[in-house]
Amino acid sequence: MARRWAARLADTDGVSLPPDELAQLLHDFARTAVAEAEAARDAAMRRFTTLYSTAPVGIAMADPDGRIVEVNKELGKFLGHKPDRLRGRRLTELGFDDRDREKLAAGLAELAETDLDEFTDRVRLGHADDAGVWADIVLTRLPGDRPGTLFPVLMASDANEVHTLQETLRHQSIHDSLTGLSNASRFRTLLESALGSSARGQVALIYLDLDGFKVVNDGLGAGVGDAVLRGVANKLKEAFTGHDALVARLSGDGFAVLLRGELTTSGVISLVETALEDLAEPIYIGEHGVGVSASAGIVVRDVRDGGVEDIERAAEIALHRAKEAGKAQWMLFDPELDARDRARYRLGAEIAGALENGQFELIYQPTVKLAKPDEIAAVNAGLRWHHPELGELPAEEFFPLAETTGMTIPLGKWLLTESLRATARWRERYGEAAPDVCIRLPNRLAIEPDLVALVKEQLDRNELPARALRLCTDSSSILDPRGEVLDSLTVLADLGAKLVLTVQGSADLELIPRHQVSVQHVILSGPVVDALADGEPEVAARHLDQLVTRARELKLRIGAEGVRSHEQAERLRRHGVIAARGPFVADTATGDEVDQLIEQHTGAAVTG
Repeated sequence: MARRWAARLADTDGVSLPPDELAQLLHDFARTAVAEAEAARDAAMRRFTTLYSTAPVGIAMADPDGRIVEVNKELGKFLGHKPDRLRGRRLTELGFDDRDREKLAAGLAELAETDLDEFTDRVRLGHADDAGVWADIVLTRLPGDRPGTLFPVLMASDANEVHTLQETLRHQSIHDSLTGLSNASRFRTLLESALGSSARGQVALIYLDLDGFKVVNDGLGAGVGDAVLRGVANKLKEAFTGHDALVARLSGDGFAVLLRGELTTSGVISLVETALEDLAEPIYIGEHGVGVSASAGIVVRDVRDGGVEDIERAAEIALHRAKEAGKAQWMLFDPELDARDRARYRLGAEIAGALENGQFELIYQPTVKLAKPDEIAAVNAGLRWHHPELGELPAEEFFPLAETTGMTIPLGKWLLTESLRATARWRERYGEAAPDVCIRLPNRLAIEPDLVALVKEQLDRNELPARALRLCTDSSSILDPRGEVLDSLTVLADLGAKLVLTVQGSADLELIPRHQVSVQHVILSGPVVDALADGEPEVAARHLDQLVTRARELKLRIGAEGVRSHEQAERLRRHGVIAARGPFVADTATGDEVDQLIEQHTGAAVTG
């Protein structure tokens, strides 16, 4: 070749070197070029070999068929094998189990069939101790000695710590740290899946709340409380094992159970009853044998009967009813009862708008003096709602709902304000013949910090003396351990308002001296009044006489409520009752009807 190129160069015009000399020059040039190329190749090989042997990641090189031909020390160390033990095996055989081997095979196939430069994944590789080690792997291909040949290469880095950390964080994100149960987020995700479009069969959702758990926490400490919660979690896991059960802790002492598959209502109830019985058994923490009870709300339905919000709401309602019914029991969701409750709750939600739109009015129960039936001594003021769809609604149908919607105070303030305004009008019109107004304040308003200021403001605005206002209460308010209602009423009594106590027997009456309540009037109610409705039994009469005698000793004025007839009123009068209200006068009366009663009973002339 050198002579050929030398002949061609020697034949060129202007070249005077002979062909042999040119050939020698070309030989020298070729030897130099080859030497330099071989030196560069050797340097590259040394660099590659050094990089390959000292790389901090494991490397396995395979032939075009995928059989390992070279393994670096790091891969051998990572997998617990000497490199020689790995040579000759297929790259896919490095996987720990079938799933890992399938991932490696899929990666190699993807490299061979596409223009992809590399394939990455996290797989488990087999270790010498027959365990799996997590590795982040990269599959790629390097060119071979012959043109067109490519050699698969696997690079693996240790991912055990990262994987363990990620798994720990994932577990913590979907599990309750105290009990190890699923948390609310995971529970709802799986509930959504159980009610998905492809789901079939039945599903049961059970909400459980521990009854009085605060007593355990406050009495024995949070540490014991946490131990009890862990014990409850274990009992629930043991009680619910079939039907693809999922048990979760949703809140402090709130748990939930999801059951899926072919279910029956009776079967689910049986499981819940067993669980409640198990929970009632004491949980021993040190020297403390702590017993807890739980209330449960149960919903069993077909997966196609509504969505997640529907079944969650149903379970919450059933749980609430169980707790209202006395706790330590279960309650099954009742759609018909729910429909009635929805109507009630809708009514409660409308109270604010009804008050703003003037749909409430005052309604009264007149109290007359039994010695002078023509004189009205007082009127008990209450509320009536003129509902645009449901008609007239008495207070007992909406006041309990006002408690749940926070409307008790606005209604109570309206009752107080309008009652005092009406009293002022009667006093201006009828003078001394005008009755006092008696109001039973809702307990929530009675403990309102600005109640005294409100009453004084309304009395001053209507130019009324405090004695024109009577405030009615009962024994439960006096016995309230917080004492807030009694404290408020005592302050108002000091301003001059008259306190009225409803009593049903001697025990109620004795609360007055025992608690030093500034009561001026007592109203007999219940059996002591009803006993004289149709006659005058000796025992009932003697009981009544004892009450009247004791009331007189305490310098109290005595009235009665629920009196149905004039004959009953006369019997009560003979035994010392001085005033009464009830159907014998009027069940209820509007403001205009009270005007008519005053004029009818007194013959008073209208002066205003």
